[in-house]
Amino acid sequence: MIANFNSSYISPEDYLEGEKISPIKHEYIRGEVYAMAGASKAHGIIALNFATRLKNHLRGSGSIPYTTDIKVRIEAANVYYYPDVTVTCDERDRTSLNEDFIRYPRLVVEVLSPTTAAFDRGDKFGDYRTLASLEEYVLISQERIAVECFRRNSEGRWELYVYSQGDEIHLASVDFRFPIAALYEDVMEIN
Repeated sequence: MIANFNSSYISPEDYLEGEKISPIKHEYIRGEVYAMAGASKAHGIIALNFATRLKNHLRGSGSIPYTTDIKVRIEAANVYYYPDVTVTCDERDRTSLNEDFIRYPRLVVEVLSPTTAAFDRGDKFGDYRTLASLEEYVLISQERIAVECFRRNSEGRWELYVYSQGDEIHLASVDFRFPIAALYEDVMEIN
């Protein structure tokens, strides 16, 4: 989220129509529209590394991964976000091909940027927590080798799993394991 596109209220329907013709992406937050900034090279490589491995893992499972061009609709919060990677395993999302968003993600992944990290950890995560379908929310640093995985436990509480250099990441929501080094492949100068 970078700048407020318009300070007056915009309906979700007007937002969706505008997104179809806009040359840049915007996130919609409770009637306000925010232009999204471009990503750094490291951000793009990390997201692609994650999405590639995840797609290969999910092939034939019925779960579908999406990258940055598909929005997640959170009705309870009245928002549309563009996560870096998301996975839906819900039949309702698979059969609604005429919509350019999903409603029932199981996994949401954000590569942190210095300008959005606080929002991704705070208000955005708060909005995502209202989704009953969401089992894991993953935050990946592009400044150092670090991954935070928030996982909903059987009691509905969110538990934090932290991964760092040398660790194997486990995403229980899609039964996916991979070395953290694979996320940072081809990313130079990561400390």
